[in-house]
Amino acid sequence: MQPVYPSDSCATEPRPSSPCKAWHTVNGEKPHTLNPSQSQSPELGQEKQTTGDELGPLYSVLPNGEKTFVIMTGSFAALISPLSSSIYLPALPSLANDMDVSVSLINLTITTYLIFQGLAPSFIGSFSDIYGRRPAYIIAFVIYLGANVGLALQNNFTALMILRCMQSSGSSGTIALGSAVVADLSTRAERGKYIGYAGIGIALGPTLGPVIGGLLDHFLGWRSIFWFLVILSGVCFVVILVVFPETCRAVVGNGSVPPAPWNRPLWTLFVQNSRFHEQGTADYSTVQELKKRPNPISALMLAMQKEMGLILLYGSFLFAGYMAVISTLSTELASRFGFNSIQIGLCYLPMGVGSISSRWVVGQLMDWNFRREAQLQGMIIHKNRQQEIEKFDIERARLAITLPLIYLASLCIIGYGWVMQYRTTLAGPLVMLFFTGLTTTSAFNTLSTLVIDINHQSAATAAAANNLFRCLMGAGATAIASPLIKSIGIGWTATFIAGLWVLGSPALWVVFYRGYRWRREISDKRQASEGSSEL
Repeated sequence: MQPVYPSDSCATEPRPSSPCKAWHTVNGEKPHTLNPSQSQSPELGQEKQTTGDELGPLYSVLPNGEKTFVIMTGSFAALISPLSSSIYLPALPSLANDMDVSVSLINLTITTYLIFQGLAPSFIGSFSDIYGRRPAYIIAFVIYLGANVGLALQNNFTALMILRCMQSSGSSGTIALGSAVVADLSTRAERGKYIGYAGIGIALGPTLGPVIGGLLDHFLGWRSIFWFLVILSGVCFVVILVVFPETCRAVVGNGSVPPAPWNRPLWTLFVQNSRFHEQGTADYSTVQELKKRPNPISALMLAMQKEMGLILLYGSFLFAGYMAVISTLSTELASRFGFNSIQIGLCYLPMGVGSISSRWVVGQLMDWNFRREAQLQGMIIHKNRQQEIEKFDIERARLAITLPLIYLASLCIIGYGWVMQYRTTLAGPLVMLFFTGLTTTSAFNTLSTLVIDINHQSAATAAAANNLFRCLMGAGATAIASPLIKSIGIGWTATFIAGLWVLGSPALWVVFYRGYRWRREISDKRQASEGSSEL
C-alpha cells in the first residue's frame, strides 16, 4: 500500500494541532475517512512495515559514522573562511605601521574580503552542483594556498588588497560546499543533527581567529598569521585529497555510483575492493539530472522567488547585526577595559562557545519538530529514505523553531549593548555574548537548513545565494557599526539592531503561512512548462 499524504487544500492552510482529515484518492479508490486506528501515524522515528523495494533506494549508502566523518571534514574545511577573516583583526595596527598607511585604509581590506566572500561561492557552488564537490574543493584550496603564500611575502598595500580578495575567493567557497555535502548525505528528517556538525567550523572561526591572531602577531609578527593559514589549509587539503569521497548527487547519486577515476580519493588507488570499484551495486536511478553548464547567476535568480527572497533578505539582516557585534567588540573592549590584543582575543571565546553549543540545542530540536510536524501532517517517515516535501509544509516545520530564537536573540543583543554602555564588570558582557552567540547561530542554522530543504537539487547554489546576501549585508554593517556607536552609543546601537530584527520578522511569518503555497505554484508552473516543451 502506498503512503497517504494530505491534500493540497489542507496543506496550504495553517494546520490545526490535530492531523488533517482530507486525503487523496489512493489506487483509484474513493476518498474515505480513516477510522481512529487507521489514521494514527506510527510513533515518531518509527518505520512503516514495508519492504525495501517499496520504499525505494537508500538516500545514502554511507553508514552513519562515515557520514559524520565526511561532514566534519567539510566543516573543518569551512573553518578557513571565517578564520581567515577574524585572525587578521589583531594585526591591523601592525600592518598599518609596516606599510605606512592609516588603520582606516587597512580596514578597507576587511570590507573587500566580505564582498568577495559573498560573490565567489556563486561561481564555485554552481560548478560543484554539476561537476562534483571534490573538484570544487581542489580549485578553492589551490587559490587559497597561493593567496596565503603571497600575503606572507608581500610588502605593499596594493598587493595586500588584491591578495586578500584572492584569499577570500578561495576560502569562501568552502562554506557553500560544506552545506551542500550535508544535503548530499542526510535526509530532511535527520538534517538538524548533521547541520550542527557542519556549523562547528563556521562557529569556531570568528572565535578562535582573534585569539590565534593576537598570539601570533604579538610573538612572531603579522607574517606568521599567513604562514599559519598555509599550514592549516595544507593539512586540510591533504585530508580531502586522500580520504574525502565525492558526494554530489548529480555525480554519484546516493553514493553507490562510482565517480570517474580522477575524482576518487587517493586511498582507493590502493584498495581494489572498495565500494568505488563495485560497479554491480551502482544504482544509477539515484543520480540527479541537472543542467550541464555552471551558471553563477542562478544564485541571484533564487532571490527573485517570493519565498526565497524573503528568507535571504531577512537572513542577511540577522547576519549583519551579528557582524556588527563581532567587528566592534575589539575596539569596545580596548576603550572600555584597556585590554591588549591577547586579552581581547580571549573575550571572543564565550561567543564562540555559545555558537558551538547551538549544535546540541537546535540540531536535536529541529529533528524533533520535523517528526512532530510529519505526524500532524500525515507524512510517514522512513528511516534512511528522503522525505519528499511536495505535499509537506517544511516552512512550518523549520520556522516554528527559527522565530522564537530570533526574539530571544533580540533580547540578548539588547542586554549586551546596555551592559557595555553602563560599563559593568567584565562578566556582564561575556555572559551576554555567550547567549547572543547561542541564539543567533541557532537561528542561522535553522534558516540555512530551510534554504537547503527548499533547493535540495542545487544545494551548493542555494548555500551560495545565502552566503552572498549575508556577506554583502555584513560588509555594510561592519562599515557603519563604529560610526553609529560613536554617534548614539553602543546601547542604542544594539537596541536599533534588535529593533530591525523584530520589525523584519513578519517577513518570516509570511513565509510560515504562505511559503508552502508559493512553492507549490512554482512547482506547478515548472511541470506545466516541461509538459508543453515535450509536446
